[in-house]
Amino acid sequence: MAPKVMLKAKGKNAKKSAAVADEDGGAVTAVYTFVKDWTTWTAKKAKVITHYGFIPLVIILGMNSEPKPSLSQLLSPV
Repeated sequence: MAPKVMLKAKGKNAKKSAAVADEDGGAVTAVYTFVKDWTTWTAKKAKVITHYGFIPLVIILGMNSEPKPSLSQLLSPV
């Protein structure tokens, strides 16, 4: 009999993950929930990085283009 892999889940899905791991084929479902939780965590972090990094990226790319505009020219709406 193969040993079951038990992963401790943190956060909101801790009880849900523990219940899924206790079902038949617990090792497979535990890995599935781990991958699902990791993917969700990664997507949330990517969303925050994209949200706060987009405008600075546009400013940096605009300042490195030709002709070289000043910062005030980049930020003015005209």
